[in-house]
Amino acid sequence: MKKTETGFKRARFLTKETIVLFVLVCMSICNLTYAQEQATYSGKVTDETGLVVPSVTILLKGQSNGTITDVNGQFTLMANEGDVIVISFIGYKDQEITLGAQRVLEVQLVPDMENLDEVVVVGYGTLDKKEVTSAITHVSGDQFVPTASTNPIDAIQGQVSGLTISNTGGSDPNSGASIQLRGVTSMEAGSSPLIVIDGIPGGNLENINQNDIQSIDVLKDGAASAIYGTQGSNGVIIITTKTGRSGAMQTFYDGYAAFNLPTNQLEVLSAEEFVKSGRGTDYGYKTDWAKELIRDFSFTQSHTLAVSGGNESSNYRATVDYRDAQGLDLRSGREEYGARVALNHSGKNNRYKVSLNIAPRIIKKDNTNYDAFTKALQINPTYPVKDPENPYFYQYIPSGSDGAFNPVELLDLEHSGSEVKLLNWSGAFQLNITDDLNSRVSVSQNLNDNFDYWFVPSTMSSKRISEGGITSEASRGYHKSDQRNFDWITNYKLNLGHHSLKAMVGYSYQYNVWSGLTAENKDFTSNDLLYNNLGDGTYMSEEEGRKGMGSYKGESKLIAFFGRINYAINGKYMASASLRREGSTKFGINNKWGNFPAFSVGWRISNEPFMENFNWVNDLKIRADYGVTGNQSFDSYRSLVNYTGFGEYYFNGDYYVVWGPDGNPNPQLKWEKAKNYNIGLDFSLFNYKVSGSLNYYNRRQEDLLNYYPKGLPLTGDNVIANVGTMENKGLEIDLNVEVLKNNDWTYNIGFNASTNNNEFVSFSNDVFVSKESFKYYAYLPAPGSPGPAQRLEEGKRVGSFYMWKFAGVDQFGNMLVYSKDGEPIQAHEATDEDKAYVGNGMPTFNASMSHRVKYKNWDLSLNVRGAFGHEIFNMHDFYFGLQSSPLDENVLTSAYSTNELIKGDKVLCDYFIEKGDYVKIDAATLGYTLKTDGFLSSLRVYATAKNFATFTGFTGVGPEIYPVNGLTPGVSGKGYYPSTATYMMGVQVKF
Repeated sequence: MKKTETGFKRARFLTKETIVLFVLVCMSICNLTYAQEQATYSGKVTDETGLVVPSVTILLKGQSNGTITDVNGQFTLMANEGDVIVISFIGYKDQEITLGAQRVLEVQLVPDMENLDEVVVVGYGTLDKKEVTSAITHVSGDQFVPTASTNPIDAIQGQVSGLTISNTGGSDPNSGASIQLRGVTSMEAGSSPLIVIDGIPGGNLENINQNDIQSIDVLKDGAASAIYGTQGSNGVIIITTKTGRSGAMQTFYDGYAAFNLPTNQLEVLSAEEFVKSGRGTDYGYKTDWAKELIRDFSFTQSHTLAVSGGNESSNYRATVDYRDAQGLDLRSGREEYGARVALNHSGKNNRYKVSLNIAPRIIKKDNTNYDAFTKALQINPTYPVKDPENPYFYQYIPSGSDGAFNPVELLDLEHSGSEVKLLNWSGAFQLNITDDLNSRVSVSQNLNDNFDYWFVPSTMSSKRISEGGITSEASRGYHKSDQRNFDWITNYKLNLGHHSLKAMVGYSYQYNVWSGLTAENKDFTSNDLLYNNLGDGTYMSEEEGRKGMGSYKGESKLIAFFGRINYAINGKYMASASLRREGSTKFGINNKWGNFPAFSVGWRISNEPFMENFNWVNDLKIRADYGVTGNQSFDSYRSLVNYTGFGEYYFNGDYYVVWGPDGNPNPQLKWEKAKNYNIGLDFSLFNYKVSGSLNYYNRRQEDLLNYYPKGLPLTGDNVIANVGTMENKGLEIDLNVEVLKNNDWTYNIGFNASTNNNEFVSFSNDVFVSKESFKYYAYLPAPGSPGPAQRLEEGKRVGSFYMWKFAGVDQFGNMLVYSKDGEPIQAHEATDEDKAYVGNGMPTFNASMSHRVKYKNWDLSLNVRGAFGHEIFNMHDFYFGLQSSPLDENVLTSAYSTNELIKGDKVLCDYFIEKGDYVKIDAATLGYTLKTDGFLSSLRVYATAKNFATFTGFTGVGPEIYPVNGLTPGVSGKGYYPSTATYMMGVQVKF
C-alpha cells in the first residue's frame, strides 16, 4: 500500500509538471504565432491637393512605436492585423486607421480648419489664432534666422512689424540688444518690452538657447498686454520652450562654427600720409593702430544636445549646451555652459498635471574697452606699439584728447569681466476639475549672480610714467538679484451650440530683491594675484578716512488680481474683456493700486452668408481694441525721502559720515500709463496662398516720469513726478505668400513693414508746470564743449537734431552757420536762437522681406531688411575728420578729402548729419537634409552668411552702430566696436 501510495503521489506530481510544461509551450506557440502574424505595412501620405507630405507622424495607438514619412511622403511600418495607427500632422485632422489584410495604404490628409492657424500664446493662456481679437504676431521656431548671437531675440529680427532690435556692439560677444516695440515710450522709466518665458514674467534672455524655443509671440497692443498691468506698457514678448512628446526617445544635436570678419572700418592717415601732411613728429615707425587691436577674424563655436521622449502620461526633454565666442578685438570673449530640463506628468484620466522646468547657466565674460578703438583713430601712426628701448614694455603714448594710454596695451594687460551664474526654475500643478474647468498653481524663481572683476597692473605704461607712483589697481563687485513668483489661475470654458465662452481669473505675487557689494584697492605688492587679494593693496590704509568699499540692497513687491472673458457667437462675432487690479510697493502711499482694463472685438466677415460667392476669400476678420497698460520699470523708493552720505567730517579725532535727505518725496508717485487703440484686419486668400494682417495703432503715454522743481524746505532739489505726455501712432503690415508648392518645390515670401510717427505732447500738467517747453539731450563729450545735439520739445518727435545749419566756410576755412534770419555768420557769433531742427534719428519706416525656397532635400533662405526716413550724426567725422584736430594726433582720411576745405575748429552743425537709410542683406542660409531609415533619422548641413552686404549712403563706420531706440536715436558715443560679417557652418542631427 505504501508503495502504491508513493507511486500514486509521484504520478500525480508528474501530471502537474506536465500540465505546467504544456501551458508554457502553448504560450510560446501563441507568442510565436502572434509574432508571425506581424506584417509590413507601407503607404503614401498626400495632402488635399494630392501633393506628398513628408514628416507626417504615424504611431501605433497606445504605443510608442511608429515612424514618419520620408521626403516622398512614403512610410513603412511593422504591425499586426487589427492594430490601429494614428496619423497626425500640424494643420490637419488626426486620422485613425485599423490595419487589415491590405498592406499598401493610400492616406489623404484632411485640413483641420479649426486648427489650421497657429496656437497663439496670450497672457496667462493660449488661443487659436482665429479667436484672437488683438494685435499679436506669432513666430514659430522654424522661422528663426540662424544667428551666432548670445541673445535669441536676434533670431526674429526683421520678422515682427513694429519691433526694432538694435545692437550697437556689433560682434562684441557681451553686447546686449536694445528692444523697442512701437516706438519709444518713456523718459525716466524703461522702454523695453516685458519678457515672459513659459508663463513667468521677467525672464532672462541670456539664459535660453535658441534650440529650446518652440515659438515667440509678440503682444503689441494694449488689449493683449493689459493683462500684465504695470509691466505691459512697452509690449510683451512671450517665449514658449519645447517640451517632450510621447513616443520613442529622440536625440537632437546642433553644432556650428562661426567666423566674424571685419567690414567697413574707419580709415585714418597712414604713417606716410601723416608725415606728408605735417601733422606731427615722425618717430620712424609705421603702425596701423586699428589693425593692431583686432584679430584677422574671431571664432565662435556652439554645441547643443537634446533628448526627449515619454509616453501618454509622462514626457521629458533635457538639453545641454556649450558656447565659446571670441570678440574681434584682442580681449573680449564669452564662454558659457547651460542646461534646461522640462518634465511633465499627467495623472490617471488626465485629472491633474504636474510640470517642472529647471534652467541653470554659467557664463564667463571677458569685456573689451570701446575707448581703445577711439584712441586708435587719433594716435600718431609713427609711434611703435612696444617700447624700442625695452620691448618688454609697451610704448607710452602721451596725453591726448582722450587721455594717455596705449590702446593695444589696454586690451592686452587690463583685466575686466564677470563671472555669471543664472538659475531659473518653475513648477506647476494643474487640477482638471472637469473637462471644462481647471485650476493651476505655479511657483518660480529667477536668480542672477554676477561677480565682476577689474585689474590694471603696475607694468602699464601710463602707471609707470604719468600717474604719480600708483602701481596697480583692482576691484571686485558682487551683484545678486532674486525674483520669486507665485501665480494661481483658474480657467473655465462653456459651449452652448452657437455660443462659446472662455473665462480666466487669477492672482499673482512677485517679490524682487537685489543686493551687492563692491571693493577696491591700489598699490599691490605683486601683479600675480590680479584682483584676488584686495587686502594686499596699501592705498586704502595710507590715509585715514579711505574706505574703498560699499554695499547696497533693495526690494519691491507686486500683487495683482486679474480676469479675462472671451465670448464668441458662431465663430463670427467675438469679444474679449480683461481687467487687472495691481498694487506695487514702488508707488507713492496715495497711489499704491491701479486698474488696467482692456476690451477688444472681432468680426469674421468671411463667415457671413453674403461672402459665399467670394470663393477666393478663405478668411477675413476685422478687429478693434482698447487697453490701458502701465510702466513701473524704475527704481524703488523714488516716492520716499532717501537719505545718503554727503562726504565725511573730521571731528574730535574721528571721521563721521554726514547724512542727509537726497531728493524730495512724492506720495502721489504712480505708474506711467498708456492708452492704446488698435484697429486690425486679418486675411487669408486664394486657398490660403496669401495671408497676413494690417494694423493701425495709437498709443498715448500719460503720466510720464520726469524731474520737476518743487519748492519743499526739505532739500530744495527736484522731485520726480508723473507729468509728461507722449504719443506714438503708425501702420503695420505683415504678409505671407505661398508662391509655389509641388512635390519638389516650395517657395514662400514673407514681408512686413511698419511706420512710426512719434510726438512729445507736453511737459506739464495741472500741478507741475515746466518753465520750458523743451529739454536738451545727447550732450556731446569733450574735447571742447560742443553742447547738446538733440532737443525734445512739445509738438516734436523724440530724437530731433537741434543745432546750427551749415552755411559754408570763409576764406580761412572756418565754418559758417546760418543765423535765425538766414544770414551766414561766424560760428562764434551764433547763439542758441540761431539753431534749428535739422533732422531726426528715429526711422519713420522699417521693412523686411524673407524668401524661403525648398527643392527636394535642399533649402535656401534669404532675409533682407532696412530702415528709412532718419538721419545720423557722424560722431567720428565730427571729432576725427577735420584738419584742426590737435597736432601730433591722427585724423580720418576724410579730413583731407571730403572735408578738405574746412580748416577751422569743429562746429556743432548739420554738416555732420547724414541720411541713415540702409538696406541690408541680413542673412542667407543654404542647407541640405538627408533623411534615412537607419540609426540617423535625419542629417542637415547648412551654411549661413550674416550681415555681409549693406547698401547705404552713410559714410561712417556703419548705420547700425548708431542706436535707433531710446530718447537719443542717431547719436552714439565716441567709443565704438568694429562692424563685422559673420559666416557660419553648422550641422543638425536627429537620431
